Amino acid sequence: MVNELSGKVAIVTGGASGIGRGIVERFHGEGAKVVIADIQDDLGETLAAELGGMAVYHHTDVSDQAHIAELIAATVRKFGALDVMVNNAGRSSPLKRGLFNEDFEEFDSVMRINVLGVMAGTRDAARYMAEHGGGSIINMSSIGGILAGGGVTSYRASKAAVIQFTKSAAIELAQWEIRVNCIAPGNIPTPLLQTAASDEDRERLEKFEARIRQQMRDDRPLKREGTPDDVAEATLYFATDRSRYVTGTVLPVDGGTVAGKVMPPRKPKQDG
Repeated sequence: MVNELSGKVAIVTGGASGIGRGIVERFHGEGAKVVIADIQDDLGETLAAELGGMAVYHHTDVSDQAHIAELIAATVRKFGALDVMVNNAGRSSPLKRGLFNEDFEEFDSVMRINVLGVMAGTRDAARYMAEHGGGSIINMSSIGGILAGGGVTSYRASKAAVIQFTKSAAIELAQWEIRVNCIAPGNIPTPLLQTAASDEDRERLEKFEARIRQQMRDDRPLKREGTPDDVAEATLYFATDRSRYVTGTVLPVDGGTVAGKVMPPRKPKQDG
């Protein structure tokens, strides 16, 4: 398919780097006008300049509801519409040596960015979409919000909250032809994990991350590596009319990790 988003206007929060950048580039390649919302001004402005007049950067701190409201208003002023809202911005919580050592010092920040940012972004986009024929809202969770596990407990809790909120919003907003869906990436190399390292852990981050990534590979049925492009492709599906009868869903993009335990490899059985 080519130009599936021609004539559409989209916002991607956290769009200056990582998965967000992959989504911005995919949407732009499909003909959308894209607003890159982020706090990384240099990266965001550079990306917008690379993409040209069909993309603009807007400084947005999603933990601040006033910023989100202004983002929606600025998008409509610039491009005259809003068809797709991708609430992608997020952060991890610090790595600690077990729950007993967790002080939840950054709990408020994690929840304001990962949960409040998604909730306010959904609400404000829906207010516009309800009066203009509907639209698509896509919220970014994580397999950490589906699978329980030790470590980064605030992050896991925040991503689980995104899933429940998405389903609830989908039910409420369906009457206005607003679809709300959720993507749960897993083992996609991005800078996010680096933000989880405390000063004490930072020197050992490379070795730690390599060990975690290897464990994720071992737990993943598909052995190919996931990329931001894989998440962008799934996001594109939810943004287009191909998913016009799909709402309230959670799509893991994780190589099958949440499906179950990996089976031991075996050779295909041959007759005779």
